[in-house]
Parts: sequence; C-alpha cells; structure tokens
Amino acid sequence: SSRQLIRGLAIGILLALLVFTLFTIVGDARELGKALSDFNWILAIPIFGLTIWNYWWRFLKWELYLESLDVPHIPRKTGIPIFLSGFSMSVTPGKVGEIIKAFEVRSATGAPVERVSSAVVAERVTDALAMLLLAVLGLTQFSYGRVFVGVLIIAAAVGLFLFRRPGAVDFIVRQLSRLPFAERFIHLAESFFSSLTHLLSPRLLALGTGLGVISWTGECVAFFLVLVGLGLEATWSLLLIAIFVLAVSSLAGGISMLPGGLGVADASVAGMLLLLIDDPKMTESTAIAATLLIRFATLWFAVLLGAAMLLYLRRRRTSAGQLLSQPVSISNGEQA
Repeated sequence: SSRQLIRGLAIGILLALLVFTLFTIVGDARELGKALSDFNWILAIPIFGLTIWNYWWRFLKWELYLESLDVPHIPRKTGIPIFLSGFSMSVTPGKVGEIIKAFEVRSATGAPVERVSSAVVAERVTDALAMLLLAVLGLTQFSYGRVFVGVLIIAAAVGLFLFRRPGAVDFIVRQLSRLPFAERFIHLAESFFSSLTHLLSPRLLALGTGLGVISWTGECVAFFLVLVGLGLEATWSLLLIAIFVLAVSSLAGGISMLPGGLGVADASVAGMLLLLIDDPKMTESTAIAATLLIRFATLWFAVLLGAAMLLYLRRRRTSAGQLLSQPVSISNGEQA
C-alpha cells in the first residue's frame, strides 16, 4: 500500500541519515562541506544520464526474460513504469522487495507471480556476474582484491554448475517440502525453479550477463565522473579504479543483505578510495563526498524514481477501476 511504501522509504531515509551522520563524525564536517561545494555540478547531467543508461539496458534484459517466460507482451508505456517500480524496494534486504514487479506484471497480464519472480532472481544473478567481470577488469590496474574477486568467481561458477545439474531443482523442492506448512506451496516452488532454470540456461545467462556488463558500466563511468568532479585528474588508471571500487562495493553490499547495502557499500567505497588512490587530493572528506554523491545518484535516485512509478501505477489502476464502476448512459436516458 501507499502507507507501507512511505513507511519503507522513511526507514531507508533514516538509515541514510545515520550513515551520513557517522561519515560526518568520522570525517571533518567543514572539509566535507567544502568538498561538496567545490564539486563541478555541471557533471551531474552526464552522471544522471549514465544512471538512466543503466536503467534502460536493465529494462531490455527484463523484457528479454519476460518474453522467454512467455509472458504476454506489455506495451512499454506500461512496461517501463512496472520495471522502474521495483526500484522503490531497493532498500529492502538483498533487494528482495523488487519482487513487487512480479505482482505488477500479474496485474497487467495475469501471468503467475511465481513464474515472473524467477526473472527478478535471474536479474540479481546476472547483475552479480556482470559486477564480477567489471571487478576483474579493474584488477588489470593493480593487485589488490584479487583473492576476494577470485573466490567470488569460483563460488559463482560452482553454484551455477550445481544448480544446472540434472535433478538439482527436484532436490531443492524435496527439501522445501519438508518444511512445516510447505505442502500447499510446493507447486509454486516447482514453477519458480523451473522458470529460473530456464532463465539461467547458457544462452540466456550469457545474454543477461552481457547486458549487465553494458548497463553497469554506465554507473561505473558515472562514478569516475564523480571523482573527476571532485578535482581528481581524469586518467585511464582512475577509470579502472572507479570500476573496481564500485563493482566490489556493490557486491559487498549485496552479500551483506542489509537494506540497500547501507553502511557496508558506503564504507567499502570510501575505504577503497583511500587505499587505492595515491593522490594528495584524495582525503577522507573527498572520499566521503564521493561516496555520498554516487550513492545518491544511484541508490537514492532509483528509490525516488521507483516510488514515483509505483504510485503512478497504483493511481492509474484506481482510476481505471473507478471508470469501470461508473454507470453507463444509454440512448433513452436510463442508466445501465
């Protein structure tokens, strides 16, 4: 409901204020304010443009998944708001709240939620794989983090291999069936895992990961522009560091399962900037300013945009219901 949405956003904002307060305590408030005031704000235009670039390519991946699941076609004037509405739940643990998109698709097409929700999970899997590949690209600049990224790549490969093994889905469903009160949901689990197995087939996995690399590269470049806007020299080395830092911090935030990765992703960005960038301009205040700017341009911009789209869909649906419930006038002046 709208109240629940507002409550969730309020909690997210409170957590963001807590992170901001902690950053201000750790750093120098005056220096942080100076770093933000000295930022080249004209770069906000391409930064938000690259963020929208990310959303567009992720939407194309979402469309690919829905088509692969044989979900009835949704016109883009409706499909785009449905996709963006999921961002309103980006501050839920592990972004699990983005499953709200599946309910919106059901309202538009009647497609079962358990089948469409597999597309949400496939999005998360391919996004994570794309971030791993981008992190590896960043590793060409330096050796820090190779063990961390290597372990994640091996874990992802093993997980996908085991999931794709014959009988893996049946095994998972059998284990779920042993849970109390799970009997009535077994057929839903079977449909969900069957759809997810299809979406993680080699062809769709490669396509989804490729689209993920294209989309998330946009936000990595946006982070690079944030650093440039704070006074750092625009170099190839800085771009690779920006890609590595944003990719690894996003993975760390996702693994933490905290709402929006708050705290973990933020600390990872600031900490790695101080560790990896050997430049007198990269002070604690600059690192904190860079973190706050990129998190607003990505996480909080997405939450606000998603909330607006979700409210738009709900109001349009309410208006349509009211029109259908109104009496219809006929030629003799009576009402039907």
